[in-house]
Amino acid sequence: MAAGSTAPTGASVDDFINGLDHQSQRADAKRLVELMSRISGKPPVMWGSSIVGFDSYHYRYETGREGDMCTIGFSPRSKEFAIYFVNGLSIYAHELANLGPHRNGKSCLYVKRLDAVDLDVLTRMLEHSYADVTASHSGERE
Repeated sequence: MAAGSTAPTGASVDDFINGLDHQSQRADAKRLVELMSRISGKPPVMWGSSIVGFDSYHYRYETGREGDMCTIGFSPRSKEFAIYFVNGLSIYAHELANLGPHRNGKSCLYVKRLDAVDLDVLTRMLEHSYADVTASHSGERE
């Protein structure tokens, strides 16, 4: 069975964040690390070359594809942060309406600056996502 291509690399999260181009992006990345570390109780880990992830879970699709991925995480992109919600964003309609400027995909929330969004709303969303994913995958975790 094929495994996912994104995996923990052992690279330094601090070096990755300190290498970001803009001071504001570095500051927001550090705030996300602090927030997600507190929520997960886990240290940050580089997943692939650009995802900072916390904790992990094992997934298996009906097609037979399986792998491991971070339970919550983010990736600083050139113009915005991608914040990953493994359980999807469709269940957060009320929260998204109150979050502030963002765009979203199926499981990625995109924000340009953390100071433009309501951090209490984002925190509640991340706490719910982390609890949901860890509970639903508790039998599959290492």
